[in-house]
Amino acid sequence: MGERPQLQTRDSSKSIGTLTNSMTSPLSSIEASPRGLLLHAVNNRTDGRLDSALEDVPTAVNSRRPSLDIDVERKGVHDGIDIYDPSQPKLGFRQRIHHFTWAWFTWPMSTGVIFAQPYQFPGLRQIGFAVYIINLVIFLTLVICMITRFCLYRDDLRNSVTHPREGLFLPTFFLAIATIITSTERYIVPENDTPKRWVILVAFWGYLLVTLFLAVGQYSHLFAKHKYALLTMMPTWILPIFPIMLSGTIASVIAEFQSDMSAVPIIVGGLGAQGLGISVSIMMYSHMVGRLMQVDLPNREHRPGLFMNVGPPAFTALAFIGMANGLPNSLDRMQGGTLDVGVIRTFALISAIFLWGLSLWWFCIAAVAVIRSPPKYFHLGWWAMVFPNTGFILATISIAKEFKNPHVMRFTSAMSILLVLMYFFVLGSHIRAVVKQDIMYPGRDEDVEDH
Repeated sequence: MGERPQLQTRDSSKSIGTLTNSMTSPLSSIEASPRGLLLHAVNNRTDGRLDSALEDVPTAVNSRRPSLDIDVERKGVHDGIDIYDPSQPKLGFRQRIHHFTWAWFTWPMSTGVIFAQPYQFPGLRQIGFAVYIINLVIFLTLVICMITRFCLYRDDLRNSVTHPREGLFLPTFFLAIATIITSTERYIVPENDTPKRWVILVAFWGYLLVTLFLAVGQYSHLFAKHKYALLTMMPTWILPIFPIMLSGTIASVIAEFQSDMSAVPIIVGGLGAQGLGISVSIMMYSHMVGRLMQVDLPNREHRPGLFMNVGPPAFTALAFIGMANGLPNSLDRMQGGTLDVGVIRTFALISAIFLWGLSLWWFCIAAVAVIRSPPKYFHLGWWAMVFPNTGFILATISIAKEFKNPHVMRFTSAMSILLVLMYFFVLGSHIRAVVKQDIMYPGRDEDVEDH
């Protein structure tokens, strides 16, 4: 009772053999339904292994052109090169920059604000400012590398944006910009500097409009040009809606420092963007859970990406509290306004706790999946173990501050330390992978369809 039904091989199951024999051909069973595809994959195993049937399914991300190619990366051969061969040929800069993908921006988007801690200490702001400057350098360096790639390979800009896998990482560029905007508010803009406040205001509205266009445009392209199998759903499907969702997080940071006339439209716009983001994410969650129930966990090399599911409810919880606290007191009925600001802040806190529970659940699911089968090779998706968890920790800090609970605040300080350690672990693995040619190498990056 409660056990997962066991998949059987051709040698041990007559029922599966009978089912597939009743089809006119193996290909007709594949075309009939996703389950038929899985049965065909399992039925035709010849090595007796009972690994996830997903490993023998045609590539999960495939365009509408007819193709039954299996996972390029798992086959280990790309352009005639065995990518897992320890003596693989060393490639030059020009060849490797061709595989410098949008997913690299997962690095600067994860290098964010560390000043928002429950317990401040001398020098913390200076450390945060130094991290902000370093992140600017990282971001600009990556932009230069991308421009170099597009100049050397003229078709790469169009191909990268429309690619069924790499294109899903285009939003990480805008997520990195969101991190820079919030950090600029924290470390650069003085409280009473009106001109710089206008710069942040323009940046917010410009970011919201561009990311709205991205959310509509990219999903419209995906709906029209690509066909994704639901049984291979990955959290990267959420990424196109993520940037506009972060508009609410930006609003929660900048609203309280703007004038009353500017703060209210910022909060309204941020709330609408945040609502759009969490709504689409919840719709995507249904596919994610369906995939996990019907098929299996993702391949071990991509399980760190499950942490991406932690982000939407966590950042929404953070934004709700921040935007409610950013409401001008002049709107309160006690001061002649039209709203009960105290009630709004109470409901924002209740909603934040509600969403925090969902974020915690996804965190635990992802952590158990990665611990059970840790990845062997570095992928840029490892940064999902940092950025979404940053939102989770910041949301926990915001809730703890609202309740003024010293025990929870101390716990969040410990969580922040662990996150910093995780950041340096991923960064070290990232650098090592570049040196060893585990990434920026044919067949090893997001410019191949592999899950």
